[in-house]
Amino acid sequence: QVQLVESGGGLVQTGDSLRLSCAASERTFGSYAMGWFRQAPGKEREFVASISWRGGTTYYADSVKGRFTISRDNAKNTVNLQMNSLKPEDTAVYSCAARKSAGASPTYEFTYWGQGTQVTVSS
Repeated sequence: QVQLVESGGGLVQTGDSLRLSCAASERTFGSYAMGWFRQAPGKEREFVASISWRGGTTYYADSVKGRFTISRDNAKNTVNLQMNSLKPEDTAVYSCAARKSAGASPTYEFTYWGQGTQVTVSS
């Protein structure tokens, strides 16, 4: 069982930056593809970004491409989401997820989920 704990959420203004982190309990973290998802009130959960097990391949939702960057540090069992130029529509609970696979295509389901961290962007 992989346990994931997110941190770094908060209240920011439009145009600000925020960095989310997700710490994983799994000692074989390097065997897992990782992803970030978000869910706004009254909306379905949506894919934000994902990264392959070695960090060589990344995927982004069109809505965040060019503004968000996903990265990972396998030595520290962490995955990060750098969010720049934040907009009110980025307001949501952000959750990280893990899947034991090399590839990080969002086509396939992620297996393990964190509890999420709230990001609120005021206009």
